[in-house]
Amino acid sequence: MDSGRTHRGRLRWDDRGTATTELVIVVPLLMFLLLCVVQFAVAAHAQHIAQSAASRALATARAEDSSAAAGAARAETTLRLLAGRVLTAPAVQVDRSGEHAVAHVEGTVMTVVPGLDLKVSGHAAGPVEKWTAE
Repeated sequence: MDSGRTHRGRLRWDDRGTATTELVIVVPLLMFLLLCVVQFAVAAHAQHIAQSAASRALATARAEDSSAAAGAARAETTLRLLAGRVLTAPAVQVDRSGEHAVAHVEGTVMTVVPGLDLKVSGHAAGPVEKWTAE
């Protein structure tokens, strides 16, 4: 029968079960880190969608005979085609004056990590196109 002692009387440490204990601690941490990486990748994708919608809205709104409503409609169409479940509850705001047009799109990112609610936005601004006589 083994009493946990070596033949010289010194104690021998039993390391049975340490691998299981280490896995119980390490695996949830690694899973959490993996979910965080996926969450921020989804956020980056949502950011690109919002920026694309804002850029397309600006391109439409700044055309010579266009309007802010036409730009907003273009952004809504772009979001309908691209956002899916990645960019939820998007809000579009397009303003056009005689000189400048501004488009702003913001929304919430799909949640992968519970409790982590991220918001993204896209912004584009530029001059309104005008034909001038030379």
